[in-house]
Amino acid sequence: MGLMDTVKGWFSGAKDTAGGVADKTKDIAGGVAGKTGDVAGGVADKTKDVAGKAGDVAEGAWDKTKDVAGDIKDKFDGDDEEAPA
Repeated sequence: MGLMDTVKGWFSGAKDTAGGVADKTKDIAGGVAGKTGDVAGGVADKTKDVAGKAGDVAEGAWDKTKDVAGDIKDKFDGDDEEAPA
């Protein structure tokens, strides 16, 4: 066996090892991507729920603010519906 055969043997073994590592890395990356997608989907759903609830609360607060502002305006304008005592 000559020097060239020895060197070829080293590189052949390294090539096989690198291919195996690449395949395992690909499998791990695919698993991580799948899990990340699942988590991101869950977060997106929760965010949508929270945003919807926040919108409902904001709408209720705005309606209440308009009612109070209308009551205050009526009191200053003398248009309130309360009869004088």
